[in-house]
This record gives sequence, C-alpha cells and structure tokens, in this order.
Amino acid sequence: MGPYRVHCTLTFGDIYAQVLAWMGVIFASLATALGLMGASRPLFALLGVGLILVLSLPFLLFAFTTTLLNHIALEPQATQNAAEL
Repeated sequence: MGPYRVHCTLTFGDIYAQVLAWMGVIFASLATALGLMGASRPLFALLGVGLILVLSLPFLLFAFTTTLLNHIALEPQATQNAAEL
C-alpha cells in the first residue's frame, strides 16, 4: 500500500443548487419577518426568522459536508519501483 494523493473534484456547479436553496430560505424568512413587522408583531417576526434559520442551518451544513466528502478522491501515487519497470 503506497502513498496516496488527496484530490478534491468539487466544483461550484455541485453546490449551486444548495446555495440557491439557502438564499431562498433566507429571503422567505425575511419576507415573513417583514409581514409580521407590518402586523405590529415584532417579537413574532424576530422569533420566526431565528427559528427558520436555526432549524435550516443543520440541514445546510449536512448537505455541504456530505457533498464535499463525496468529491474527495484518493489517487495512488506512482512509486519509483513501478517507474523503473
């Protein structure tokens, strides 16, 4: 078992949908907050934004982490003995 080279094959296209989904969550929570602020319920607005962000953040981090781990490749490096033969 020889040395390995760690190579990341992750591109922006792999996480593009995740970034768009997270932006959608942020905009939806801000729209909810603005709607509740207009209804003279500022406490509910802040609680709503906080709850949405706190509940969605673990899912986002899990998605990013698993996507990154799925794109890490271990490639065996050629040894000198194999090059001499």
